Amino acid sequence: MMDLSIDPILDFTGKVAVITGAASGFGALVAEELGRRGARLVLGDINEAGLQSVVEKLTASGVEVQAMTCDVSSETDCAAMVALARENFGSLDIAINNAGIAPPMQHFEDVDEEIFDLQHRVNVKGVFFGMKHQLKVMRTQGSGVILNVSSMAGLGGAPKASSYSAAKHSVVGMTRTAAVEYARHNVRVNAICPFFTLTPMVTNMQAPEGATADQLHATFAAGCPMKRLGKPEEVVSAMLMLCSPALTYVTGQALAVDGGVSAY
Repeated sequence: MMDLSIDPILDFTGKVAVITGAASGFGALVAEELGRRGARLVLGDINEAGLQSVVEKLTASGVEVQAMTCDVSSETDCAAMVALARENFGSLDIAINNAGIAPPMQHFEDVDEEIFDLQHRVNVKGVFFGMKHQLKVMRTQGSGVILNVSSMAGLGGAPKASSYSAAKHSVVGMTRTAAVEYARHNVRVNAICPFFTLTPMVTNMQAPEGATADQLHATFAAGCPMKRLGKPEEVVSAMLMLCSPALTYVTGQALAVDGGVSAY
């Protein structure tokens, strides 16, 4: 049941949203917020147990939700998520390509081919395969919104994260290309580019030898004008705005949610 106190700009009543990487972090939180605002959800993640936990929570609160175990590096799985939305809810209004992984922090010359390829299988192919099948449906419908989760590493350099930065730059490039190509079909495509945010990807990041996780986070925060890391809720608020049915003239953007880092 939709919360009737919600501002109309963030009213997603009846909208059908597909979200990858929905078992935790941004994916789980944006699923909860969209569901609370009336959306019907199709969720996917490779983490089956985590995904089931999110589904149970949403179902208990009255949200209509379908879910499937999804490896976004598989085009078959990405296509199946889109098909699941159409079969159960009849359309696809919003797609959030959120699933992603981070590599260990390494100097450029120490990155091996396996790590580089894994980044591109998940972080690049996962977005490409999702968009390929989402765009096909949205073009036919004559409407739709796609939001890709990139990173500040996709807008600038990221020391000790060369393979991740390369992958996230690819996400921004695909976002802008699709936005231009599909604008005439009333399909909007944007990306969100967070700075370090306290999701499991960051909190579980391995600190360099001799350092604690708190010290690592303090190092990250020192590079931000606000002198802190982001909160997941702050990023998800921006995600909701980019997906809003009212934001009809915004496409092709890579929005930095970064506490001012990009203003340097």
